[in-house]
Amino acid sequence: MSGVMGNDQDADIDLGRLFSAVWQRRGRLLAATALAAGLAFVGTTMMAPSFRGEARILIESRSPNLSAGQAPVSGNDPVLDTLNITSQAEVLQSSDLIKQVARDLRLHEIAEFDPDGHSLFPGPFVLLGLAQDPLSVAPEERVVREFREKLKVYPIENSRIIAIEFSSHDPKLAAAIPNKMAQVYLALESGAKLDTQSDTAKWLEPEIAALTEKVREAERKVADYRSEAGLFQTGQSGSFAAQQLNDLSNELARVRGERANAEARAQNVRAALEAGRASDTLTDVVGSQVIQRLKETEANLQAQISDQSTVLLENHPRLKGLRAQLQGIRRQIEAETQKILASLDYEAEVSRLRETQLIQQLNTIKADSARTGEDEVGLRALEREAAAQRQLLETYLARYREAASRQEPGAAPADARIVSTAIEPQEPYFPKVVPIVIVVSLATLVLGAIAAMLGELFSGRALRPSQASAGIEPEMRDEGDEHLVHRMQADAAAEFDQIHARLQNEQPVPTEEPTEVDPAVPGPDAEDADEAFNIETVANYLTRYDVSVALAVSPEGDKGSTATVMLARDISDRGKTVVLIDMTGSACPSRLMGAGTLPGVTDLLCGQAAFGEAIHRDRLSDAHIVPQGNADAVAAMRGIDRLSMIIDALADAYDHVLVECGAADVEGVSRLSRGRDTEIIFSIADAYSESFSATLDGYRNAGYDNLLVMASDATVPSGRRAA
Repeated sequence: MSGVMGNDQDADIDLGRLFSAVWQRRGRLLAATALAAGLAFVGTTMMAPSFRGEARILIESRSPNLSAGQAPVSGNDPVLDTLNITSQAEVLQSSDLIKQVARDLRLHEIAEFDPDGHSLFPGPFVLLGLAQDPLSVAPEERVVREFREKLKVYPIENSRIIAIEFSSHDPKLAAAIPNKMAQVYLALESGAKLDTQSDTAKWLEPEIAALTEKVREAERKVADYRSEAGLFQTGQSGSFAAQQLNDLSNELARVRGERANAEARAQNVRAALEAGRASDTLTDVVGSQVIQRLKETEANLQAQISDQSTVLLENHPRLKGLRAQLQGIRRQIEAETQKILASLDYEAEVSRLRETQLIQQLNTIKADSARTGEDEVGLRALEREAAAQRQLLETYLARYREAASRQEPGAAPADARIVSTAIEPQEPYFPKVVPIVIVVSLATLVLGAIAAMLGELFSGRALRPSQASAGIEPEMRDEGDEHLVHRMQADAAAEFDQIHARLQNEQPVPTEEPTEVDPAVPGPDAEDADEAFNIETVANYLTRYDVSVALAVSPEGDKGSTATVMLARDISDRGKTVVLIDMTGSACPSRLMGAGTLPGVTDLLCGQAAFGEAIHRDRLSDAHIVPQGNADAVAAMRGIDRLSMIIDALADAYDHVLVECGAADVEGVSRLSRGRDTEIIFSIADAYSESFSATLDGYRNAGYDNLLVMASDATVPSGRRAA
């Protein structure tokens, strides 16, 4: 295990030495363990054993069903609600119930429930005045306090059962108290329901008396109003005017039917006579008895004429007489037919007159009915009021009878029942001698081992020098002089201060906004160009324009990567938060910043490390680094798409994010960049070489315009970065 992740990574913990120290002290550890086990055994055997009893109550609706059928159990019954079951568990722990149980079992006479009342001397804190005298509290309250400490009431999960647990030194009390609590609870619940029924009956008695008088008064008003308005009722829901109107309407319909029938019959007879049809085809004519007799006479005469014609000549007087009689009969038939027609016309006329009279009477009744309807509006209002009062009275009477029938003790059972009574326990639940002795022994052994290890660590005997301290040159560690690093830092810082003062004196004061200069284009003055490409200039550019993400490309390899590390430290010295992501193949930035063997970006891409485990602090500055990591690079490249998310997350947390890509080409950079406007920094010693110019042309042809050049061999402007 490495010593530290900060500035001092020069020692490791010797695990072998730690275990050796524990083994060397094994005798004392075993003796202490045996002593602790003995003390635990003696202590547990001297403790007074505690016994536990448990009773269980089922919450259910037990209201008696007095109806004819069996009412189904409703899932929305408030008695079965989860909140109600929890409330009943709290009721079982109420002070009133506990006091009732304590009085019934006379618990104040038992020293276990009132130790202060049975002690001969008060406690030391009471004598010193640091605590209240327990005897100043009522004995009943002291018993309740001790009772609550031994009581445990809780609802069984996913059920309607409440468990009552009680612990006591006396096994009989451990079983008797839960059972007594359950009995008292059922009695209290039943009594509460009886009180509710009794209070309901007492409240309903005067209400029923007052409501009866209101119903009587309402019905009297209805009768008086009906008498004054003449609204006589012929049925359960009809008035006299309505009944009369209905009868006249029926009679009018009947008379109109008779008139139409008479007119049709008369028209039929008249049409037949005018057309010269025989009267035998007319029903009204054939049905007349006179016509029937005349027809019989006519038939007889025709028969006689037929008989005489065979023996007598046509002009015989007898035949002439018979024919004369036949003509007379036919004239009588025609006359009788006219009389029938006249009777039909008269019948139709009578029906018409009757219809006219009925219409007049109907109009009169309609006018009276309209006037009666206005009076019935007030009557219906009074009837509604009387019906509402009557219905309310009937409801009160039904509830009063139900409440009166449930005032007996057995008529209102509690909405709960005991499903399990507590039995006298045979074995104590505390103390468990064997488990306590085992736990104390193991705890003593473990604590002794930890104490031995901590002693070795604090004494320094378990620490050993680190085999390789990442980021520090071997020759510097061989000197063994820590002050050498600080002296080099101080010398470099003084030199930078002199260079910085000289540059400030030589620079002209700008009078207007400076224009952006492309550092990739060589200037005419080589000295000015070198000064423009130094680390401080690039750091000024990044901080001034708030460049959140920049890609650093080092065509020369580790030399350029070293300049990127110094750039990150310079930005950190300016008070900005900066993190450097090592995407090089050599892991040079990781070694320089002291994170060569720690989890890093490859572990993040492979999902083998958390975000916080992959970010580490630079050993010489406040900058942070995400090192190369320890995972397989080939496997990490499969998750290279996650790198953009990692960079975005770091950009949200840091002011600047530098991605050191090493000697990457245009294709590799395009896979890391999120757009063509990404800032790209080239860390190179010779910015005017033909190879580098070809590299710049390649980037410009690929669409990258924001290109910065930083001299990898420029003078270092910071003491810590120089070190």
